[in-house]
Amino acid sequence: MKTKIVGLTGGIGSGKSTVAKMFEALKVPVYYADDEAKQLMVTSEKVKSELINKFGEKTYKEGALNRAYLADIVFSDKEALANINRIVHPEVYRHFRLWVNRQEYPYVIQENAIIFEQQNENRFDIIILVTAPKNDRIDRILKRDNATLTKVNDRMNNQLPDEIKIPKSDFVINNVDLHQTEQKVLKIHQVLLNKD
Repeated sequence: MKTKIVGLTGGIGSGKSTVAKMFEALKVPVYYADDEAKQLMVTSEKVKSELINKFGEKTYKEGALNRAYLADIVFSDKEALANINRIVHPEVYRHFRLWVNRQEYPYVIQENAIIFEQQNENRFDIIILVTAPKNDRIDRILKRDNATLTKVNDRMNNQLPDEIKIPKSDFVINNVDLHQTEQKVLKIHQVLLNKD
């Protein structure tokens, strides 16, 4: 039986990590693409040398990724962000495929903020989109990241609006009330277990 590949996506602050944890609580294997990307930026010699070639020696400081330096570059320059994604994401995808081969569950989830932005929707059998009202999202990010409103808006503007993503998604979870979100996760879980 082929393992179904489910993409879990949503704009920053929508709560997709919260939803991912709900699936994990149901014993569903979840792969966090962003966490793995950060890990590979430190552990993969190939990724490190390509990033240094593109963005200079300041990209790493004493062997550690200089996140502040990169963040300042990418949030004001969409092309720089695209360059980082071109370097890192093929490695993440390779890593993900190896991970999938080790799983023994009817379906697995890849939590990934930029499935549609990267035009990678064809890599998934099913896509779940997590949405939330913009003001809720802004409040969550301001509390979580201690960021300025300008930076939050910059990050949001680097992602496609929900209006574009909703028609391309198989399931949409509007994450406002946690109890209702849990109920929706349970329903989707049952559907995915019964899908051939």
